[in-house]
Amino acid sequence: MKSNPLKIVLADDDEADRLLFIEAFDELNAGTYIQTVNDGVELMKLLLQTAIENLPDILFLDINMPKKNGLDCLKEIRSNKKFQEVSIAIFTTSSSQGDMENTFLLGANVYINKPNNFQKLKKILEKSLSYASVYQEPPFNMNNFILNVE
Repeated sequence: MKSNPLKIVLADDDEADRLLFIEAFDELNAGTYIQTVNDGVELMKLLLQTAIENLPDILFLDINMPKKNGLDCLKEIRSNKKFQEVSIAIFTTSSSQGDMENTFLLGANVYINKPNNFQKLKKILEKSLSYASVYQEPPFNMNNFILNVE
């Protein structure tokens, strides 16, 4: 990773999910700085206005958001060289095989189904910190793309 503390951005339209995400990282004491946005338009505005050295290390991206969805954001981010160092973790309730394949092909680093309890959320977020950075270089593997908590 580039710096300490780890810079994280969560793009999610669900306020409860954003609050739980922040609380989980607070409890993990993972040395993170977290910023949240409510939708894809707000995310892209933030990223485009951020200097390269201040870009997030990891972006957690929900697929289903108003104004601009996560797939559109992912396409735009991966088509811009400015964001090539940003790891992207898809963070969604969707368990659609199509969504998993599309986000993999579009360049996301890891796919996470939002867990249904707080302890699993903490485990998956802790695990995602190492996984998102590990899979930035080829060869990419669909088997490692989907991150689960046992």
